Amino acid sequence: MPVLYLSHGAPPLADDPVWIDELARWSAGLPKPKAVLMVSAHWEKAPLSIGATRQVPLVYDFWGFPERYYKVRYDAPGAPELADEVRKLIPGIRQDETRGLDHGAYVPLVEMYPDADVPVLQMSMPTLEPSRLFEVGRSLAPLRDQGVLIVGSGFTTHNLREIDMGLPSDIAPPAWSAEFDEWAEKAVAGGDVDALLDFRAKAPAARIAHPRTEHFAPLFMALGADAETPAGRRSVIDGYWFGLAKRSFQFG
Repeated sequence: MPVLYLSHGAPPLADDPVWIDELARWSAGLPKPKAVLMVSAHWEKAPLSIGATRQVPLVYDFWGFPERYYKVRYDAPGAPELADEVRKLIPGIRQDETRGLDHGAYVPLVEMYPDADVPVLQMSMPTLEPSRLFEVGRSLAPLRDQGVLIVGSGFTTHNLREIDMGLPSDIAPPAWSAEFDEWAEKAVAGGDVDALLDFRAKAPAARIAHPRTEHFAPLFMALGADAETPAGRRSVIDGYWFGLAKRSFQFG
């Protein structure tokens, strides 16, 4: 199976017909996964943990949106078999059977697998340190041979204080967002993992594009899962949403 890093947007992604179509076409072109292992920018927990292996309520971890966004359902099956495999690869990993999928997980999955017929397991980020996340991803790589789709869900640029949600969603991006996005695309396509892991020092406008790095961090786990046999790294979705780069990558 390939590995994905996708920009997941926010609950209003469901109102963007272009983005919905991009995600749907992307998933239609992938092999049907046996299960999805999702790493979202919105679950940071140490020690490293996996979420519920049964259906539990979604985590509506956002505020100030219209009521309809809090009524979204995504009743994907739990993935206890995948949880067992993850435990074999990472002994001592914790289990949180009360933790449902957060919006970084279910918002894109609703568009990619709308029938909710693929088991989903979410895993936490125990740190934001790039090299440590890369090694976690490397540990998970064997799951790809078992038909598991590993997905890192973040946002290629993410600075909500610097954008105006009152403007049209297709406004031209600010320079800092465009510059960082262009750098990230070239670094991924060129396989420059060292630069990506050191992006705070190497990328233009890095500290503006990511004042806090949790939305870029899932990329490092995806890169680690692709570290042993890197091939076919490419950008699948590009463009901007309220000036933020929604670029998404496929590895393998």
